[in-house]
Amino acid sequence: MMNKIVTLTSATALILLGGCATNDPNRSAKTGAAIGAVVGAVTGHQLDDDAGRFVGAAVGALAGAAVGNYMDEQERAFETTMAEEQRRNELEIERLENDTLRLSLDSEVSFDLDSYRIKPAFEPSLGKLAEVLIRYPRTVMHIIGHTDSTGAAAYNQRLSEQRADAVRDHLLAHGVPSQRIRTEGRGETQPRDSNATEAGRQLNRRVEIYLKPIVEGNEAEAYRSPQGGY
Repeated sequence: MMNKIVTLTSATALILLGGCATNDPNRSAKTGAAIGAVVGAVTGHQLDDDAGRFVGAAVGALAGAAVGNYMDEQERAFETTMAEEQRRNELEIERLENDTLRLSLDSEVSFDLDSYRIKPAFEPSLGKLAEVLIRYPRTVMHIIGHTDSTGAAAYNQRLSEQRADAVRDHLLAHGVPSQRIRTEGRGETQPRDSNATEAGRQLNRRVEIYLKPIVEGNEAEAYRSPQGGY
């Protein structure tokens, strides 16, 4: 049965990708959506409901020895593509344990105060971010919103969720497959710095994207929420 699924989805991928003309300006977005649809279909058939574990390797899963190099290449691609954003301190790129990448987006440049609507000036940067994500499909991204402690905790929690969802929706619009994205808000619970100063509060208002590799034999780990913290 599994062989039939893999064969069917492989054929589907070829059909979908073949329909994207090489001179189509939206080819990257269409390719990302096509790959996402196929990967989602196969992965869905590989979860053993009784045992609660993945059976076999998911499509696109990385062999253990290849994970480090793959994440190295992806990190360099972000640094090259988004060098200007880093120079302006709008984006931080960090390598964490277990080959996870963390990208921190400065909310001061991406959102207005008390708003979850992405600023038009920051939209091109998210477009560049999506471009790299599509080029490296063997990762699951966890988009997590954070706030400072100003205002009610319940309000901050909801705002953090809305900001994470806004980033997700923008990446989806650029062709990043929905199967690869998880979102959550953590409100004011994980500050980077003290909320007693404006500089500290600014650091605490942020959206983070964690990129976890899909590793063969341990695929489910990529979908588990990262612990985060500083």
